[in-house]
Amino acid sequence: MNHSTVLVTGSTGRIGRAVVAELQQRGRAARGMDRVATPGLDDMVVGEITDAEAVRRAMEGIHAVVHLAATPDDDDFLTQLLPNNVVGVYHVFEAARLAGVKRLVLASSGQVVWWQRERGPFPIKADDPPTPRYWYAALKVMLEAAGRAYAEAHQMSVIAVRLGWCPRTRGQVAEIAAADWARDVYLSPGDAGRFFACAVEAPADISFAVVYATSKPAQTLRYDMTPAKELLGYEARDTWPQGTELVTG
Repeated sequence: MNHSTVLVTGSTGRIGRAVVAELQQRGRAARGMDRVATPGLDDMVVGEITDAEAVRRAMEGIHAVVHLAATPDDDDFLTQLLPNNVVGVYHVFEAARLAGVKRLVLASSGQVVWWQRERGPFPIKADDPPTPRYWYAALKVMLEAAGRAYAEAHQMSVIAVRLGWCPRTRGQVAEIAAADWARDVYLSPGDAGRFFACAVEAPADISFAVVYATSKPAQTLRYDMTPAKELLGYEARDTWPQGTELVTG
């Protein structure tokens, strides 16, 4: 797929910084959007995705979007999830449509199939029925559905990725270390960056796809990684705890 500048929303977060670094390493122009400036990134729009005008400015001249910005877990619905994970999604989608963006890569979550993760069977496939954990995951189901709607209605190429657990804090690293299932769905920052770069560069004839992204499982393959490999060319390189030093160090 022929790309110019790639917009990364949530570019200052743990995954956002990894994506920007990988894009830059591959020689691709990246623009960030976040509440604060992203270190090492000159092309930056500082603002909220709830601000429609700021999102429109960020989208100017963009050909592909990696949409990461969101409240990253369950939180107060009315003050956090609703503005950031519903209204913000609407602004990003509409601004992308109006700007003629060719590809949207959407950060969904493995929490979409939370209860199947508890009981199997494994590996969980992208077309298995959703079993969302709670409101955060239910809104990720909505995100995926909206992505399909835009792909069909506006001929955009949309890839929704159900992400594994890429820890943001030392406490989350400790939680992953204490749970077998969490080590199986761990996603290192390096693998996260490589995944999203693969999604940006994937063939243009992908209309809509849902895939999983994790690092190599410690024991059990809980998510079906075949579509990510076959459609996008993504293969994990890391295994728990590789990459955690970026958080704990």
